[in-house]
Amino acid sequence: MSTSDDNDPIAPEDLEARLRALGEGLAVPPVPPPADVARAVRARIEDSGADDRARRRWAAWRPSPRVAAAAVAVLMAVLLGATPQGRAAVVSVLRFAGVEIHVGGAGPLPTGAPSPLPGERRVTLEEARRTARFAVAVPSALGEPSDVRLADGGRVVTLLWPGVRLDEFDGTLGVVWHKELGEPFPEQVGVVGGWWIPRSHGVSYVPAGGGAPREERVAGPTLIWQHKLVGLRLEGPDRAEALRIASSVR
Repeated sequence: MSTSDDNDPIAPEDLEARLRALGEGLAVPPVPPPADVARAVRARIEDSGADDRARRRWAAWRPSPRVAAAAVAVLMAVLLGATPQGRAAVVSVLRFAGVEIHVGGAGPLPTGAPSPLPGERRVTLEEARRTARFAVAVPSALGEPSDVRLADGGRVVTLLWPGVRLDEFDGTLGVVWHKELGEPFPEQVGVVGGWWIPRSHGVSYVPAGGGAPREERVAGPTLIWQHKLVGLRLEGPDRAEALRIASSVR
């Protein structure tokens, strides 16, 4: 590396990319307890003097507190993600449009046939629209559903086509669906302002009257978005088709 490269300050916007690139090449041993790590790092800093070249480089670029905090967060994510123990300990919670998604640390997928939603019954589309607590929408890309279900006193309407399930619900008052994911984190999709879950995952229903989640089952790749005040989860199509269907909801 040239002398000019050594003396160039590190741009803050390059910090995260450099740390991630460094982390990908690290062979990380089992991670010791955080308290032990902190003590060891502090002792090393106090015992070892920085050479003149390191001092000059640090003087050329002094990170702001915000950038320094981001560097620590990125490095911790790299270290934790490098071991199974670290990955299992990291759980993120995403709440969106009546759906609560737990990412990381997911257990085995549920087995067995799912139970119906509370009070679930087969109805006509017209009856569902009269009874539901929200305006039921039908994607024009799919046309009339082959089956319609009403559940939990009109809180949820499920529209079914061959290989496709669309749940509609009031997503403004509280959590309706609970999902347990492993990795990766859901992908945000700007086309409909929602989230795409690309793999199979466990999903359960949270009853309006409270209590433990019900209908724990395996769901396939799912698109979650909000249309006006209605939450929607579309299960069955691939990502491109799901976005096409969601965009046809008016």
